[in-house]
Amino acid sequence: MTANPLTKAAILMVAIVVTALTAWELFLRNKGITPSYDDGPALWSNNRRMVYEPADKATVFIGSSRIKYDLDIDTWKNITGDHPIQLAVEGQSPLPALYDLADDKNFQGRLVIDVTEILFFSNSPGAINEVSKNIKHYSSLTPAERASFKLNKLVESQFVFLDKDNFSLSAQLDKLEIPSRPGVFMMPIFPLDFGRTTFERQAKMTDKFVADTNLQNKVKAVWDFLRKSNKAPPLNGTALDSVFQTIKTAVDKIKARGGQVLFVRTPSSGGFWQGEQRGFPREQYWDRLLQVTNCTGIHFKDYPTTANFICPELSHLTPADAVLFTKEFIKILMEKGWKFPKSSGL
Repeated sequence: MTANPLTKAAILMVAIVVTALTAWELFLRNKGITPSYDDGPALWSNNRRMVYEPADKATVFIGSSRIKYDLDIDTWKNITGDHPIQLAVEGQSPLPALYDLADDKNFQGRLVIDVTEILFFSNSPGAINEVSKNIKHYSSLTPAERASFKLNKLVESQFVFLDKDNFSLSAQLDKLEIPSRPGVFMMPIFPLDFGRTTFERQAKMTDKFVADTNLQNKVKAVWDFLRKSNKAPPLNGTALDSVFQTIKTAVDKIKARGGQVLFVRTPSSGGFWQGEQRGFPREQYWDRLLQVTNCTGIHFKDYPTTANFICPELSHLTPADAVLFTKEFIKILMEKGWKFPKSSGL
């Protein structure tokens, strides 16, 4: 029996699509690119729902990109037996996440807040829009969205081309390096190898990025562009006082329910660190933050084992150094009295 023309056309279309996607996947694989998860509201929300685990078995992390790079999830789990729940968001302040957890009466756990001063002490809408979008998505999750997330996880783990942030058509168009001109602004592009995302939301540089100073210099150029573009002075005066008071109120809510809050200043180096020191003097920002909130803080410069890390692009640790930093971070926490399900391997 001869197939009708519509059936033949459908079969041909499917064959073309499958062939094209297979060729695209093989091309990406041959370039050494590995699968990475889309780190949007769905993945963030999957972690957000875990924060109700017992405080002696889990630790929640909020912050900006540094803690996503610098906390090695596997090292943390293997040494402590504790479940690290990563809620940090690149380029964003952790304060909306802090306020969300503070207002959640069911959250009574341990919270580590990473402080990147230029984002933490910011009143720019751009520093909170993505994390606010994540919180909104979590608060309105539907059963269909949960089911869709589970399905997406299965396929994302197998195929490189499903990396929406890098290989979708819109992402490819966004990454065209068209020079800026009057009326057209081109945002600097981060190299693909700067960050790949695991299902547990850890960000990692690839081996290629760690070895390639040209790629590192591209990221340094992005930092320099953002520095020059940011004309607003650091928060000070009554605006800063207000932020401190709001943070204290949120921290007090968590503590009142039996929760525990700790601040951490993860490493930066070179010109980035020097600029942060000038813009955000420690005594006015970090030291005062700990004083106002009456919280413990761990600053990387206070410990010989963490003080001298070199970030290849000035602001984030390599995967190998993230393992070392995580081990030292755990040691310091234990010295400060933190208890974990296990403490072997140090």
